[in-house]
Amino acid sequence: MNYYIQPVTAFQQNCTLVIAEGDKTAAVIDPGGETELIVDLIERVGAKPELILLTHGHLDHVGGAVELGEKLSLPIWGPHRDDDFWLDQVAGQAAAFGLPTPKHLQPDRWLEEGDVISLGNLQFDVLHCPGHTPGHVVFVEKNERWAQVGDVLFQGAIGRSDFPRGNHEQLVSSIRTKLFPLGDDIEFVPGHGPTSTFGAERRSNPFVADARYR
Repeated sequence: MNYYIQPVTAFQQNCTLVIAEGDKTAAVIDPGGETELIVDLIERVGAKPELILLTHGHLDHVGGAVELGEKLSLPIWGPHRDDDFWLDQVAGQAAAFGLPTPKHLQPDRWLEEGDVISLGNLQFDVLHCPGHTPGHVVFVEKNERWAQVGDVLFQGAIGRSDFPRGNHEQLVSSIRTKLFPLGDDIEFVPGHGPTSTFGAERRSNPFVADARYR
């Protein structure tokens, strides 16, 4: 498996291009905007995208999804349907930041806990990890020891939970009961900032480290 991170928009959101070895089948995770940068990356690395995957419904993660889907004829999967109300507010979010209004997004498929997404030789398990938003999902490729966690967990931090229908206790539970048990060696790409591992965050993240819960 190969992956490339393309930060997009003023929010510097990590749009991730995940590519299966062999046939270079690919998925674009969280195309938040600046789709020309994403298309350029796809062309430069010779990827063959089949899917757009969304972790949650915030503008900086979904703002370019419809445009990219139309450009490349790609279906859009995710997030969990509990984020439907966030998708309905994308235009308002854009207006609040003085950004162009994206087309209304209705996913081709909502994702649920336990779904498995096949991409070439890759198998991504879908975990429903509410707290930052109620419908946030995480994608985990266990054989590759890799995850895309959106805005659930960051290097040294966790996602905000003060947005509508956010919940701090749910967020911490999602991290400690669903992500950390998958193994310290799993490398993850967050929605913003540098990659890390679950083990590093268990040891040193001031919000969810093991030492905080002993």
